[in-house]
Amino acid sequence: MYQDEYKRWLAADLIDFDLNKELQDIQEDDEAIKDRFAVALQFGTAGLRGTLGAGTNRMNIWVVRQATQGVADWVKTQGGTQTVALSYDSRLKGWNFAREAAGVLAANGINVRIYDELMPVPALSFATRYYKCNAGIMVTASHNPAKYNGYKAYGPDGCQMTDDAAAIVYDAIQKTDVLTGAKYISFAEGVEKGLIKFVGDDCKDAFYAAIEERQVRPGLCKTAGLKLVYSPLNGTGLVPVTRVLKDIGITDITIVKEQEYPNGYFTTCSYPNPEIYAALEKGLELAKETGADLMLATDPDADRVGIAMKCPDGSYELVSGNEMGVLLLDYICAGRIEKGTMPEKPVAVKSIVSTPLADLVAEHYGVELRHTLTGFKWIGDQIAMLEADGEVDRFIFGFEESYGYLAGPYVRDKDAVIGSMLICEMAAYYRSIGSSIKQRLEEIYSEYGRFLNEVDSFEFPGLSGMDKMAGIMADLRKDPPKDFAGDKVVEVIDYEKPEETGLPKANVLIYKLEDGASVVVRPSGTEPKIKTYFTTKGKDLAEAQAEREKLAAAVKPILA
Repeated sequence: MYQDEYKRWLAADLIDFDLNKELQDIQEDDEAIKDRFAVALQFGTAGLRGTLGAGTNRMNIWVVRQATQGVADWVKTQGGTQTVALSYDSRLKGWNFAREAAGVLAANGINVRIYDELMPVPALSFATRYYKCNAGIMVTASHNPAKYNGYKAYGPDGCQMTDDAAAIVYDAIQKTDVLTGAKYISFAEGVEKGLIKFVGDDCKDAFYAAIEERQVRPGLCKTAGLKLVYSPLNGTGLVPVTRVLKDIGITDITIVKEQEYPNGYFTTCSYPNPEIYAALEKGLELAKETGADLMLATDPDADRVGIAMKCPDGSYELVSGNEMGVLLLDYICAGRIEKGTMPEKPVAVKSIVSTPLADLVAEHYGVELRHTLTGFKWIGDQIAMLEADGEVDRFIFGFEESYGYLAGPYVRDKDAVIGSMLICEMAAYYRSIGSSIKQRLEEIYSEYGRFLNEVDSFEFPGLSGMDKMAGIMADLRKDPPKDFAGDKVVEVIDYEKPEETGLPKANVLIYKLEDGASVVVRPSGTEPKIKTYFTTKGKDLAEAQAEREKLAAAVKPILA
């Protein structure tokens, strides 16, 4: 079966030198053919993500055309503006894939608004809303290594596509032959026919204005003298992040030279993910050289931001996504109360795997903190519910432990541009009162307790990886652990049971332990890995760390 499909691709003229060469090179290698053709990349709520290359199980122009035909079929059932917004990041083939997607949409009579330069996820979400589009497409593989590319699909609200919409698109994709099924005209023809237009400056300026309106203490940064080192990690952050920071008065910005400009090979860090120390190393070196107050890095599609803060002894310390979520929540609440800009009945949102410390901070400020499933679209969903009730201004902040933040309803995905702005404003504020981010974090811990939140990842590569993951989750449900390292399990929350959780169904298990710690087990929705999230609490970091190590050692044999 897969050999037949391979031969069909080999016989076709694929108008792509790289693909043709790859198909020729694997002629005698059954395993390589099987890996590329035995299955097709799955279109899920996050869209597509895969390794670049030839075949149905790879990212290439044919798979992109097929997926886009599925999106076009869905859009055509909707009415409305019959428009799709398009953006792409710095990944290899990014512009090619965006152009091909535009050609398929135009051939289907659908209007396209495409950025004339690479722009991040939040800008795509904004354009989708600004032009009242039926859908949005972002060509990106987020923070994956260079050999990946992907395709995120958005609904008309600028939020990642719902499960229901993704199922309809997937159904349409399966009816579309990958090589011959998609309608297609060239990008140039689409432009000539007036179907493909670039995103205008009016939309770009409105995006920046919407972010800058969310300053907590406007004008503060102009006089604070903050020194910043910034790395866009060779992605899309450079233009939007520096534009917004300069607009609010932060001008002392040193860019990490080797990571300044778009480069899909990510030659200075194999994994361009600001959650990982190696991605921040170049920036940290530069921060030490320049004595910066803060070092900041955004991932290639600029929806996540990671930082290192300067400590009193001059060293730099990385701040986790959970810690930054809590710091920003605390800063926004305190600042908006002080400035008289806090809405009545304010709402913040976090994912179920994010730190419970946020609940204590929200309670302190009288803020309702809602819990959602993992995935920022669920936070977007909460904003949409508030909007439907005419109460969208109640939303002040949303975050995920994986370095994703949003303050304000102007987009419906995590936004490293506003994240960068607020982190810098917060650092400038603490600097202006003789304090620092580090000092404020220590104050929060002394007030609420020393929480520690850490994540382990177990990878399951290859075609059988997903089956192994499913088997592990089934075993955990069939024979639930009674304890972890002698710490008794007092409650199990199974998110496959929406009648018990009040949330949509999800493949997540949470174990609450007798001493107040918790263990969360969750397979990734986009990668072949199971993640375990540990929350421990101690009188100090050493105690919380010892407890975490004990739990991790107990979980390892179950997942290894």
